[in-house]
Amino acid sequence: MTEPAHARPAASPDPRPVGRPIRLDDDVDLEPAPDVTTGTMELEERTSLRRVPGLTGASTELTDVTEVEYRQLRLERVVLIGVWTTGNAAMADASMVELARLAETAGSEVLDGLVQRRSSPDPATFVGSGKVAELKETVQATGADTVIADGELSPGQLRQLEEKLKVKVVDRTALILDIFAQHARSREGKAQVELAQLRYFLPRLRGWGESMSRQGGGAGGGAGGGVGTRGPGETKLETDRRRIHQRIAKLRRELEGMKTVRDTQRDRRRRRDVPAVAIAGYTNAGKSSLLNAITDAGVLVEDALFATLDPTTRRWETADGRVATLTDTVGFVRHLPHQLVEAFRSTLEEVGDADLIVHVVDGSDPAALDQIAAVREVIAEIGQDPEAPRPPSRGDDPQRALPTPPELLVVNKVDDADPMAIAQLRATLSGAVFVSARTGEGIDLLRRRIAEALPRPEVEVEVVLPYTEGALVARVHAEGEVLDERHVAEGTVLHARVSSELAAAVTEAAVPVPVP
Repeated sequence: MTEPAHARPAASPDPRPVGRPIRLDDDVDLEPAPDVTTGTMELEERTSLRRVPGLTGASTELTDVTEVEYRQLRLERVVLIGVWTTGNAAMADASMVELARLAETAGSEVLDGLVQRRSSPDPATFVGSGKVAELKETVQATGADTVIADGELSPGQLRQLEEKLKVKVVDRTALILDIFAQHARSREGKAQVELAQLRYFLPRLRGWGESMSRQGGGAGGGAGGGVGTRGPGETKLETDRRRIHQRIAKLRRELEGMKTVRDTQRDRRRRRDVPAVAIAGYTNAGKSSLLNAITDAGVLVEDALFATLDPTTRRWETADGRVATLTDTVGFVRHLPHQLVEAFRSTLEEVGDADLIVHVVDGSDPAALDQIAAVREVIAEIGQDPEAPRPPSRGDDPQRALPTPPELLVVNKVDDADPMAIAQLRATLSGAVFVSARTGEGIDLLRRRIAEALPRPEVEVEVVLPYTEGALVARVHAEGEVLDERHVAEGTVLHARVSSELAAAVTEAAVPVPVP
């Protein structure tokens, strides 16, 4: 067990006199300290011991208060339940394995799992009455305190299961929302997660006991709360609903303001014609690792589902000097809750508005092709948003699918995958790039493929800029593609491809070259 900070022995003092210079024969470490990135610090914070509130003085296991305060958080003991409606048994098993990983990411200990084959989920209890009895026996035998369902439960199903099992019941949507709440770091991310949680819990509010008591005023004669408070009053359940609606409205206003800032930054990049690359893919496919390998971004990397929620944008320069931005986006998953898609709309629009989507696939996962289909389904759902500011692809119908950016498939983790599975993926996914972000295999090829897929400036200019326009020459190098450059007495001769806006500025500042 980790000792408290006040109980740790102090470090031994340096035997060398203070102020004496270090000599070569001193036994000291002259190696430079390793760079500590933001992602490293976030990972250390996420995995460190945390103080458990509410245990001091009320523990039934330990009498030493210090020992209680520095324990790690206790894991919930859960049993999984799923309904197999379509596909084969392997797909059902893969879905349950993914649910188990989600539960472990949320901080639970998975004890057992049950799957029932049905044509459709039971409208009353999600599973049949016989499976409910079997599930109750499993819960009692294992000592579980939570049941997690592999699907979204209706309020009625949730209530029926909890009444029959006598333990807490959580569905897949609530589980994913809980993971998002744990991993959100930025102000926008926390607001998006809270909005999704409130939208999910609003139809599932229940009242019992004192929660259903009515808060009304007196009958008159000066008693009670006065005018407007007489009568039966409203229940606490109704009060909670009203407060949730007010909180949702406030969060929407806050997110709208944050979206304005994000759109302004995106428009600024568009005006400068800086190509945008969005790194998308299934959760835990290695998107953050790939961003670190390409740009040395130093963002958080963890072997866990939904480890990264807040998008990270980094500047990247191609081998030929062009500048682009790479954005690491939130990971996708099968049956991603609609509440999350709506709440993270402004973040997910980074994918829809990109010039290129780098679609990262986990090559070591047996269901890699299913993951590709799930990611493309979410991207299509983003493009079908009727409130999106982007124009429709044809006609005036906003419900039509919007054109998605070009996609570059990248199969990651080839060093950890079965060679036969990689060979099958090579045969199936033509044009994909196979890399390993951990070992660096294929990263140089990926950089070249991304550079080739980036849009190039459309206007070709050949001008002479005076030496006083050094800032404009630097802008051409940063935003355009320089084909040739030489220096004459009058200034710098540039032959380059630039955007239409930059071409106008360059043409206006150019000077004529005297004919010899």
